[in-house]
Amino acid sequence: MIVVVMGVAGCGKSTVGRMLADRLGLPFHDADAFHPSANIAKMASGVPLTDADRWPWLDAMAAEMPRWERLGGAVLACSALREVYRERLRTGSPQCRFVYLRGDRSLLEQRLAERPGHFMKPGMLDSQLATLEEPADAIVADVALSPEEICQRVTNQLMGASSL
Repeated sequence: MIVVVMGVAGCGKSTVGRMLADRLGLPFHDADAFHPSANIAKMASGVPLTDADRWPWLDAMAAEMPRWERLGGAVLACSALREVYRERLRTGSPQCRFVYLRGDRSLLEQRLAERPGHFMKPGMLDSQLATLEEPADAIVADVALSPEEICQRVTNQLMGASSL
């Protein structure tokens, strides 16, 4: 099983993704590690990425997904903001499950302001929110919950035990 934890910057993708991976006994991968240095430099300077910047990044992750599946699965933290990006990821794992971390703008801004040293600057949130197409087929979790609560609810949903 490949689980993609998605959402805008500051929603907790990496934190929840790592916890979820530990809970499920799967390796964790962060999409940031797949960005070429040019993308990171662009975002660090406050310039939003274009689709032309994103396609090779998405393709690199999709190319790894079949290997991850052969090894038993993985959890990937990836913004996956638009449906076409999620479709691009599904080329690597058609059955992957998306977990959408949805949050209130003010909470997301607060979290970004408290995250020093990260290349994604708080000013980029507007661009991400404008790009976001909420998924129709994802497990949805409210980021106002603690990461532990989110992981428990998502695990239950993935395992069919309950709904969020």
